[in-house]
Amino acid sequence: MTNSAPEIEDADCILVTGSNTSENHPLISSRILRAKRKGAKLIVVEPRRIHLARFADVYARQKPGTDVAWLNGLVHIILAEGWEDREFIAARTEGIARLREQVAGYPPARVEAITGISPAQLREIARLYASAARASIVYAMGITQHTHGTDNVLALANLAMLTGNIGKRSSGVNPLRGQNNVQGACDMGGLPNVLSGYQPVADPKVREKFEQAWGIEAAGGGSGSLPAKPGLTVVEMANAAAEGAVKGMYIMAENPILSDPDVNHAREALQNLEFLVVQDIFLTETAALADVVLPGSSFAERDGTVTSTDRSVQRMRRAIDPPGAARADWEIVCDVANRVQRNTQHATRGWNYTSPSQIMDEIARLTPSYGGMSYERLEREWLRWPCRSLDDPGTEFLHQGQFTRGRGLFTPVDYREPAEKIDEQYPFILTTGRIVFHYHTGTMTRRSPSLEREVHAGFVELNPDDAQQRGIRDGEMVTVASRRGKIEIKAQVTPTVSRGVVFIPFHFAESAANVLTTRALDPVAKIPEYKVCAVSVDRCQHPEVVMKCQV
Repeated sequence: MTNSAPEIEDADCILVTGSNTSENHPLISSRILRAKRKGAKLIVVEPRRIHLARFADVYARQKPGTDVAWLNGLVHIILAEGWEDREFIAARTEGIARLREQVAGYPPARVEAITGISPAQLREIARLYASAARASIVYAMGITQHTHGTDNVLALANLAMLTGNIGKRSSGVNPLRGQNNVQGACDMGGLPNVLSGYQPVADPKVREKFEQAWGIEAAGGGSGSLPAKPGLTVVEMANAAAEGAVKGMYIMAENPILSDPDVNHAREALQNLEFLVVQDIFLTETAALADVVLPGSSFAERDGTVTSTDRSVQRMRRAIDPPGAARADWEIVCDVANRVQRNTQHATRGWNYTSPSQIMDEIARLTPSYGGMSYERLEREWLRWPCRSLDDPGTEFLHQGQFTRGRGLFTPVDYREPAEKIDEQYPFILTTGRIVFHYHTGTMTRRSPSLEREVHAGFVELNPDDAQQRGIRDGEMVTVASRRGKIEIKAQVTPTVSRGVVFIPFHFAESAANVLTTRALDPVAKIPEYKVCAVSVDRCQHPEVVMKCQV
């Protein structure tokens, strides 16, 4: 997030898109509603009529996978009406001429033909957003999980810069991360092309700094080196395992048998490995396939930190001891690393940590954006990165005065259709996501009796007109099929989704939504297109048998 979560409450206009905020980020949603009570205008652009849409000044329902078109349409209107922030554009940006030329091809009539958003709605969204003194964009994986997810984010950045809504309080472009420490995992180099603090592995000076800090030595006592070539992303790993190029895998706190796209392919890929290790707190569907299972610890059983979606670094404190043979994850990783070193020709000076605090000190030494952080400070201060030195109070919002690259660059992007199109055989667009009572693949929440009582099985949301046309009743078992597989699941007939669109939450192993999804990737971010694939929905031929099996 360019801005901190508390700032949302003081925004004059909030544009929410690609986010079911009330269910997936309820604390952020509460701040949005506080801003609304203070008089902020709320715009929601979502394929589903989510809870937050009830409070919106404008709710627009776009066809899934068409975000670039309506965002370009907003820019088209703002420029045509002269609502842009010319002073900000002149002082802090470049590339406006190219953007103006490109969005000329997105008049409201064309945008409506692509997205389904009417010209009147599009104009009202543009007016409310551009006229606000402080306008904030809030988005989540409904924007990013597309083959054009990078383009979607660039289009949002164009909109924010065009109106001067970045680099100041209660504005900005604010992604809501999918899990509590996704931000921290990325910050620490949990991506295949960077080390901690987004320092590129391809940069020789960066590699040299880490090699010296870690005392890396190669066989025979010579100088060692870190890999200069970026590794693989999640779906690329599965593809490589299926092809036999990846022989072994170590999976920590992840359940790809349910969370990866096209899970039948993911299962085949993991079964093709020569060796699989899974480290988790429960025996997940993925752990059941492992050669070795290492029992990790939950948040309440370990010390550490998490970095939240708004860059806040927060302490976690152990409340209870891990049960049985379970151990803190950092201890397990250190033991594995030390045993690997004893059995190979490679060595480092590391892996002798005695506490998470000591690891945090190393993070601060090697990661400029965390340079001023320590457990001692985190005990008494609320810090957001960048926090570069011990006297740095941290950063409430980013890009004040100037951008990291100097001037902000407008990047023209064109609408591209999703990877998979509907046809006569597969006439519905499937979009997937989460619900308020369950989390990710249900590893924890589906073991909670109270949460299971709320929602104990998967469902497919189906528009009433589509249901009537197919003779499907609410609560009836249906078969949902794609080009990759099929599942049997209960129908939930509801106007929450529009005609031609269905929604399935992906928490439920017995009706796994990701049996259906496609492995098509964004070419830059390599994120799968979870939000659009083509499916069919039909009544089960033997619904009483399916119901008996599910019970």
